[in-house]
Amino acid sequence: MLRLRLDQGLLRREFRNVYVDAAVPDSRRTRLRALALVTPDNAIVCDETAAWVRGLDVFAPGRRRDLAPSMLVRHGTARVERPGSSGRQAIIDPDDVEYVDGLFVTTPLRTASDLLRRMYRPYALAAADAFAHAGLIDVDEMIDYVARLRGYRGIVQARSLAAVVDARTQSPGESWQRLRILDAGLPPPTPQFEVVDDFGRSYFIDLPYPDVLVGTEYDGREFHTDDRHRQHDRERRTYLSDLYGWRWVIGTRERIFGDDVSFEHELGTLLGITPSARRWGTRRLPGAATPSSRGGNPLLDVTG
Repeated sequence: MLRLRLDQGLLRREFRNVYVDAAVPDSRRTRLRALALVTPDNAIVCDETAAWVRGLDVFAPGRRRDLAPSMLVRHGTARVERPGSSGRQAIIDPDDVEYVDGLFVTTPLRTASDLLRRMYRPYALAAADAFAHAGLIDVDEMIDYVARLRGYRGIVQARSLAAVVDARTQSPGESWQRLRILDAGLPPPTPQFEVVDDFGRSYFIDLPYPDVLVGTEYDGREFHTDDRHRQHDRERRTYLSDLYGWRWVIGTRERIFGDDVSFEHELGTLLGITPSARRWGTRRLPGAATPSSRGGNPLLDVTG
C-alpha cells in the first residue's frame, strides 16, 4: 500500500522511512518535523541537510535522491548510527549552532564553510554561491570566518573558494562554469549582466565580459534541452548579436566537466588569452605548464 501511494503521488518521501501526505505543502516547518523523527537528541543537522532546511538544494547531482540526512555530534560523544542517516564527529563552537523548532542546526555561515571544505570544488562553490545569493551569508564574513579556522580538513580549499564566492550567481551551472573560467587563468566575468535594448527590454547574460561584448552562458539539462528552450536561447542570442555585436561561448555539463577542453579555448581566443590547463574534471593538457611553473593564482591554488 505504501509503494502504491508513492507511485500514485499521494505520498512524498522526505527521508528513509519518513513520508508526508503529498497534499501537505513543502515548507521549512514540514522539513523540520520530518527531520525530528530521525535526529537523535545529541545530533546537530549539518551540511546539505542544513541547507535543505533553509530551502536551498545544494546536493551534488548524484546525491539528490539519497534522502539521507547529514548530522554531526561533538567530539567525545556517540556517533549517529541510524540507518538512512549520515553522521560524523566534529569540532564545533556553540555560536555555530542554532535551535530551530526543536532541532539543533548549524548556522548558515558554519554550514557554508563546511560545504566549502568537504565538497568537490565546483559543487562546493555552487553551494556557497547559493547561500550568498539567498542572503543567508555575507561574503566578507565568510572569507573572515574560514581564515580563522585552524586544523580543519579541507580548509585550504575553503579559503581559496571563499575568495571567489559571488552572490550574483543564480544557478549551480553558472558557479561550475565560473570556476572553470577562473581556473583557466581567464579574467572573472560579470555575473548576470543586464543588457537593455532600445525598447527598454532587459536581457540578462549569465557570465559575460561586457567591455569586449563576449557572453558566456551555461545551458543546463533541466532548462535548456527541449526544442522550445533551445529556440528561445538561439533567438535571444542572435538578437543581441545582430543588435550590439555580442559573441558567445556556451557551456554545457559535457564541456565544463570531462575531457572536452574546447570551452576555455574558445573563450580564450575571443579574449586574446591562452588558457591554463584544467585543474578538475579532466586530465591535464599534454605539455601544459603546471600551476607552479606558470606562477598560478594564489586565490585559486588548492591542495586541500
